[in-house]
Amino acid sequence: MQMPNLILFDDSTRQHLLPLVFTKPIAELRIGITTIRQKWEHYFGTNSSTLTSDYLEPVFPIHLAQNNLLINASVLPNDKLVQQIIELPGNHAIVDGEVLIALHVTEKYLPMLHTARGELRPMLADYRQVSLSCSYTKLHKVSDLFTLNDLVLRSDFATLTHNRQGVKPSSTNTCINESAIFIEEGAKVEGAILNASTGPIYIGRDAEIMEGAMVRGPLAMCANSVLKMGTKVYGASTLGPYVKVGGELNNVVVMGYSNKAHDGFLGNAVIGEWCNLGADTNNSNLKNNYGDVRIFNYGSQQMESTGLQFCGLIMGDHAKTGINTMLNTGTIIGVAANVFGAGFPPKHIASFSWGGADTGFTTHQLDKAIATAEKMYARRNKKMSEAEKQVLKYVYTNTQKFR
Repeated sequence: MQMPNLILFDDSTRQHLLPLVFTKPIAELRIGITTIRQKWEHYFGTNSSTLTSDYLEPVFPIHLAQNNLLINASVLPNDKLVQQIIELPGNHAIVDGEVLIALHVTEKYLPMLHTARGELRPMLADYRQVSLSCSYTKLHKVSDLFTLNDLVLRSDFATLTHNRQGVKPSSTNTCINESAIFIEEGAKVEGAILNASTGPIYIGRDAEIMEGAMVRGPLAMCANSVLKMGTKVYGASTLGPYVKVGGELNNVVVMGYSNKAHDGFLGNAVIGEWCNLGADTNNSNLKNNYGDVRIFNYGSQQMESTGLQFCGLIMGDHAKTGINTMLNTGTIIGVAANVFGAGFPPKHIASFSWGGADTGFTTHQLDKAIATAEKMYARRNKKMSEAEKQVLKYVYTNTQKFR
């Protein structure tokens, strides 16, 4: 049987995953080892496209066929869920209460997809609804990316290493529970302490762990990521591709192409792509009174309790901090914000903000933000497309009310 065309759609959860998805669909978020898109594509053995906001489509276009399988991008795959989706007949939908899990759209209903733009529930009137028959994991808010990272990382590790043999660690390393350490070809690991007794350690292709680094799993290092000398990492942490990290990390997800290359503590945090944290940038992840941490929610546009005792920093793509930057518990930093100076800045720093607690904030002008992004792309031998620049322009304009 030919597999239907795979499309991952954004649902209303998108508003609660900002600022991380201002510049990308939900499917591009990384949790565990791989992105959500990569997880679904691995299960189905095919490429996918995205149904997302209009302004993102030039960068993440949707591809339609006569037979389409639409899957909620905020839902993570598992064996039983994938099997139920594969068996879903045409013009049927899998629902779990108010959550639309999957929708099998045939040619008859294609015109409706062009106007849906992520709000697919009105289409269900013409579909036979099937109840979900298994448990599953779903993202609901930004903090889920670090609170669920342990669970998802272990699952990804089992999937990616199944029936595979990794490179044997060098004798210069101290390895604890070596059977739960997987090293891809091309990775360099010398003179490090790798403790996988608390969770697996995955070291991707051409990644590097420098001498003196101390790792307590679970940890995922994606291709070309680097742990610098003397770095201390506690699980469950994920370093996306081309991420460079130093200092101390505890339960952190760094999406990709971002740097925290020097000393400083980062805990219970999510860092977007193309970010840079200056030397001795530190975030608090626990309040002095041990109370619940409140963060700014873009869905409600107000401060809300996370229900968490530990919650550090959420940083959107292209954001930067200067040296010695101090960040409060539950700080949200938007896209292309540049934060520096003495003192603690506000807990919500809007996209394209420029300044700090001692100087106040002005607007980080769009042309200057794009110029900086282009330079950072060039350092990774990449070129920023005009479509990506237009996405930043859209975010700049539509976040003005928060500045």
